[in-house]
Amino acid sequence: MIQAKFTIDSSQAIFLDHFRHYGFKDKSALVRAALQQFQQALEQQQLIESANLYAEIYAEDEDLQALTEVAIVGWPE
Repeated sequence: MIQAKFTIDSSQAIFLDHFRHYGFKDKSALVRAALQQFQQALEQQQLIESANLYAEIYAEDEDLQALTEVAIVGWPE
């Protein structure tokens, strides 16, 4: 694994010192889990923003709406 050096404040250090209380084998495992969760949250936010943009485009484009309606004819509901 790659090692990284970073600075945290004292309250974060205290939280990190309680890694066993949260079910982690070491501080690194806690940090990796936190980073993974944060990364997933950012990706989820990007998906939501993208979906909202597509919904906005769809709502404003009558040709796209008509094309979609034609395309779904015959599909089960």
